[in-house]
Amino acid sequence: MRVIVIIAGTNDPSNSAMLAAAFTEGMREEGAEVDTVHLREIELKHFTLDCYSGTYQHEPEFRRIQSLIEGAHGIVVATPIWNFGVPAHLKNLLDRMGSFAFDTTKLWGKLAGKPFYLIFTGGAPKTAWKGLMRITTRFVPEALKYFGATYINCHYEPKCVIAKGNFGLVVDKRPESLASLKRQGASFAKIVSHYAENGTLPLRKRLFRTLYSIGLRIVQGKKA
Repeated sequence: MRVIVIIAGTNDPSNSAMLAAAFTEGMREEGAEVDTVHLREIELKHFTLDCYSGTYQHEPEFRRIQSLIEGAHGIVVATPIWNFGVPAHLKNLLDRMGSFAFDTTKLWGKLAGKPFYLIFTGGAPKTAWKGLMRITTRFVPEALKYFGATYINCHYEPKCVIAKGNFGLVVDKRPESLASLKRQGASFAKIVSHYAENGTLPLRKRLFRTLYSIGLRIVQGKKA
């Protein structure tokens, strides 16, 4: 089984990257082969509608990411939350993914139910995540679901600040968080392994995906 880990952290060292590394360690212990992409190291053109044209010349780096996503059995995204949203390079990637993750009608996703997991970091406490921040970042899981992937779960790491207004690496001093992400990575890998072997997800996730697809078809039917 192969998993792609997309890291949208903008700093080095990065809280998002360190949590993703712990998650990856757990996945590898369950036999996963992991490809990691750091978006801050890649220059991608800004999305325009031309990206959806069959004649558009995508950059080699974008084609590499496309190949990794299409060849993966699972997807992990680790990202900070800045000013109630994710970094622009992650939003740009999601927009451009529509060039290969939709069918020709741009209405139905092609990711075939692949499981995905989200790791968020932020300076605010968990109460803010449960309130406003979960809403303002909702487009991330919704976009991946729209592309046909299946949401498994997410982790939010709060108070990623050295001091008030002073951002920096803090999760290296949180062994409980790193251990938790490692366990979550192992659990996710078991789901991915099941998907890789059988092309299906556990029953509860299959049911959720079916209900989501029905709802989407109703919405698309109304649009038509």
